[in-house]
Amino acid sequence: MKYVRATSVLPPSLIAEIQKYIQGETIYIPKPEGTHQKWGTNSGGRKMIDERNAAIRQAFKEGSGIGSIARDYYLSAETIRKIVYSK
Repeated sequence: MKYVRATSVLPPSLIAEIQKYIQGETIYIPKPEGTHQKWGTNSGGRKMIDERNAAIRQAFKEGSGIGSIARDYYLSAETIRKIVYSK
């Protein structure tokens, strides 16, 4: 998240209106509904994790044990169970 000076992007009349409620503080303005993206969408991290989870599910389907998969992927057995048994 980057900070932007209000005076550089908002008209003076809107700044005056906002100052009726808050002055000299940092305020967060969220994105509109429907424009929020899931974590890792822009960086590709989400895609990497989805591909890893698919490989884990495939290994389990092919008969690899939970403990073996956990060691291969450096994850806990509980995490592997969550991945394998989730939809």
